[in-house]
Amino acid sequence: MSRALFQTLCRDERGAMLVETAIVAPVLVLMSMGAFQVSQVIARQTELQGAMAEASAIAMTALPTTTTQRTALKGVIVTSTGLDAQKVVVTEAFRCGSATTYVTSADQCVGTKVANYVRIELNDTYTPAWTEWGIGSPIQFNVDRYVMVKQT
Repeated sequence: MSRALFQTLCRDERGAMLVETAIVAPVLVLMSMGAFQVSQVIARQTELQGAMAEASAIAMTALPTTTTQRTALKGVIVTSTGLDAQKVVVTEAFRCGSATTYVTSADQCVGTKVANYVRIELNDTYTPAWTEWGIGSPIQFNVDRYVMVKQT
């Protein structure tokens, strides 16, 4: 009896598509969600890089050598990116002659040419949906650029 029942069930294909769909559908949904989240990460990185390019262009044309000018540049970046003001840092930096390191004051450059830079830092965090299920962690974006504005 049980052998006949087993053979009947093995030959019966009704409902097979439902079972296959039940197995495959969750995987497809997770893959789609993952692709969407990855596209969000890439879009945010591209947005921050674009804002950095815009800020660099403004810095090269406006020559923000004073605190007021750097604050105005920071305001433009905050407006264009939608970041909080504390996530955008615009500071002054200097490089002495052909040195490979930056210093915080032009007074540290004695007897050499001084290159005046504006350092622009953008910091942001993106929390993908999958972190709610204990997979992965928030993604940190750190875009840092030095823009030479003057050389003496």
